[in-house]
Amino acid sequence: MATNDSINILNSAYLAVEYIDSFLPDNPLQQPFKNAWNYMLDNYTKFQIATWGSLLVHEVSYFLLCVPGFVFQFIPYMQKYKIQQDKPETWEKQWKCFKTLLFNHFFIQLPLICGTYYFTEYFNIPYEWEEMPRWYVLLAQCFGCAVIEDAWHYFLHRLLHHKRIYKYIHKVHHEFVAPFGMQAEYAHPLETLILGAGFFIGIVIFCNHVILLWAWVICRLMETIDVHSGYDVPLNPLHLVPFYAGARFHDFHHMNFIGNYASTFTWWDRIFGTDSQFIAYKEKEKKQQLMMKKAN
Repeated sequence: MATNDSINILNSAYLAVEYIDSFLPDNPLQQPFKNAWNYMLDNYTKFQIATWGSLLVHEVSYFLLCVPGFVFQFIPYMQKYKIQQDKPETWEKQWKCFKTLLFNHFFIQLPLICGTYYFTEYFNIPYEWEEMPRWYVLLAQCFGCAVIEDAWHYFLHRLLHHKRIYKYIHKVHHEFVAPFGMQAEYAHPLETLILGAGFFIGIVIFCNHVILLWAWVICRLMETIDVHSGYDVPLNPLHLVPFYAGARFHDFHHMNFIGNYASTFTWWDRIFGTDSQFIAYKEKEKKQQLMMKKAN
């Protein structure tokens, strides 16, 4: 009975979104995107699309999304939004991070990406434009992937903080007490595999078109680079996502090393009380700000 009710609710929600979508103006980018997509299908093999296309999406998205945070360090106005203002970025740290990233991207992640084609073939995942899901279905699938990855990340990340194994694997990621965007994927190769495995669970469950692979890559990179940015910028559209953790939440994890283990959302830390130190820290900050206002 409960299952039928859930299905009815989902069907009603789908029909409601579809009805609203019918009133929205046509997307002017849809036809150019369709032309580009069909050109890709006509000129490249599925193996090339799945392998080199996925690598290109990852690399371009990663470094483009890192640009704003990288530029912020040179803009004095943006320094008021930096969370740990006493720990500025240095060229030495950023160069070290960049070199490690290149190693992880091409020697750890690329071999995994090479399996994308065989995954799509095994599960008969379509590439055709006509089979591509609507934008709201794609958005819902990405959200589902994020929920699953967040649960995986919370428990495995918390395990990596165990005193018996922390210094062997996860300590690499914590070399930087004040994170910056490019550091999002700066990690020990084993951590890249362990925590990165959570990325693929949602894909296995939801994937009904190769576009979801790329959309989920972009969404995940957008989130992880944002929370590692070191800047809490106002009017951040990601803050509209319910229960979104954000940069302050994860920045505290790097500063404190204990608590705030989830990647995207706050509910697992709230359920298990691993955000207690963060809550106490925020309360202390509020009291200090009130005292400063009264003094002025």
